[in-house]
Amino acid sequence: MRVAITGSTGLIGGALAADLARDGHQVIRLVRRPPRGGGEVGWDPLTAGSLNPAALSGIAAVVHLAGAPIAAGRWTDARKAELRASRITSTDTLVQAMTAATDRPTVLLCGSAIGWYGDTSDRAVDETAPAGSGFLAELVRDWEAAAWQARPAGIRVASLRSGIVLSRRGGMLSRLVPLFRLGLGARIGAGSQYISWVTLTDEVRAIRFLLDQPALDGPVNLTAPEPVTNAELTTALGRVLGRPALLRVPAPLLRAGLGEVSSELLSGARVLPRKLTEAGFTFRYPDLAGALTAELAPGQPAA
Repeated sequence: MRVAITGSTGLIGGALAADLARDGHQVIRLVRRPPRGGGEVGWDPLTAGSLNPAALSGIAAVVHLAGAPIAAGRWTDARKAELRASRITSTDTLVQAMTAATDRPTVLLCGSAIGWYGDTSDRAVDETAPAGSGFLAELVRDWEAAAWQARPAGIRVASLRSGIVLSRRGGMLSRLVPLFRLGLGARIGAGSQYISWVTLTDEVRAIRFLLDQPALDGPVNLTAPEPVTNAELTTALGRVLGRPALLRVPAPLLRAGLGEVSSELLSGARVLPRKLTEAGFTFRYPDLAGALTAELAPGQPAA
């Protein structure tokens, strides 16, 4: 299979590209810098027409994972515009090239997020739940709508509503581990907000699974079947690392330091992967304790 990937230098994209290549598939990386070889294609995600449709001719599937980091700083107006353009404009550019290709790809797996659901408190939700409110929910709604524009051309579109991806090599877990080792592990606010998580291993396995499931389209939750509260995550991580986590970051302090983005840390969504499980996907790490133990075992690569 020939698979094109955007965001292939990121945590998920890099792991997916390596996993596909190990199994003998040909990976075409869409990169913003000048291409360095036949396995790379240059494009400007923010410029319509920058991706030559011929570069996607003969490609079986496209996995679109590019996007500016959500929690990298305060959500100023400029930052919000960047977050939207990096997802929505880039998806528009990609779909335009896909649909114009002579031998066009038949599958688009487009990044998305469980931010779609907003704050669900302790209410469990699956892919049938409506969109929530707030900046992130609106961003995800428009992002998925941009990807859906490929469907009239006969392209199967699935939106990857990923949860918090746990990996020692990057993302949230890689930032938490050093703090916990120093005894600075802390729950956020009340700690009752739900965190819907998935290991990097199962994230990649789920994407590979979706590549081979012609009946699965639309939104698909990429989360483990057992979401936990922030307090439960804090306790479990402290236990695995042998460092009791007794501290708490008060909500007012977090709001003062981070502004609007703090709302994503103080709220939560209890998301279940109904479509994946009904389609027969099995998680290698369905529970948090097992996931943390495996990810932080001696010999695992550090971030």
